[in-house]
Amino acid sequence: MQLEKKYQRLFAAGLIVIIALLSGCRMNHARCFPTKDNGKWFMLSKFALRKGAHHTAHARIFGRHVRGYNYDILKGIDIVQATAPEGGGYFTGIRAKPTESPIGYELKIFGKSLLTPPRSTSYCSGSTYGAFIEALNLIYGKCGIDSLDFDHYEALRMQEINGGRREDGIKFWGHWNADGFGNHFALAQYSGSGTVIEPKNARPGDFVNISWKKGGGHSVIFLGWRKDKAGKKYIVYWSSQKGTDGFGDQVVEIDQIKNIKVVRLANPEKIFNFNINTPVTTKVPGDKIAL
Repeated sequence: MQLEKKYQRLFAAGLIVIIALLSGCRMNHARCFPTKDNGKWFMLSKFALRKGAHHTAHARIFGRHVRGYNYDILKGIDIVQATAPEGGGYFTGIRAKPTESPIGYELKIFGKSLLTPPRSTSYCSGSTYGAFIEALNLIYGKCGIDSLDFDHYEALRMQEINGGRREDGIKFWGHWNADGFGNHFALAQYSGSGTVIEPKNARPGDFVNISWKKGGGHSVIFLGWRKDKAGKKYIVYWSSQKGTDGFGDQVVEIDQIKNIKVVRLANPEKIFNFNINTPVTTKVPGDKIAL
């Protein structure tokens, strides 16, 4: 009888350990899924903007409203912003010497360098790409994955192996950095790791390309929509721009915007096996903001 009770106690103790291990596993992978939304406009209060342009509290402030991969992207923003707390400077100039740098620090995926930055400054598509890469490091760090085959690593590089500039439209970064809806080109088309989202469904951590009425565009990460007391409507985003002297949050009236394209990270696992020769079409219509 005593031996039987001993085995029962051992079985119960073992069961508790198994449950704890399984719970820990679920905790580790609690955010390893695409972010969902309820199809309604995500409106921000003035209080959500209390930190100003430069801060590393995106995951804490805006992450309250999302679960899934978008939360990791918000954490990725904070990692990038922490490399240049006051912005780090904004600069574009392909022909400058030294040339422009898309991001001002040695961005790495799984410990492997994606570029040697010529400058400490950044520009818009480099900043959003930085948050994307840092999010991948977080997502797959949870899963114990820390390697990528050479072809896919090389496709993600922001420079050629010899240090030369990777031209627009060439592989993953080249599509991300291209004029137009680069996030759509790289995520939704080239790699299949993203899915298109309607503007009203946008949530913090979604990637957005803006086409301005005055011409040109901007690559940003969505934080929310906002209306002031006078009824003016705004989009709030994080990126690198002149107005924040590099990395920072910006609030812009939507009257300045011609159209946008919103893409959400949905299948990050595709970075391991996408076809690096996938063709991309740049003839993608933008979406109006009917807020």
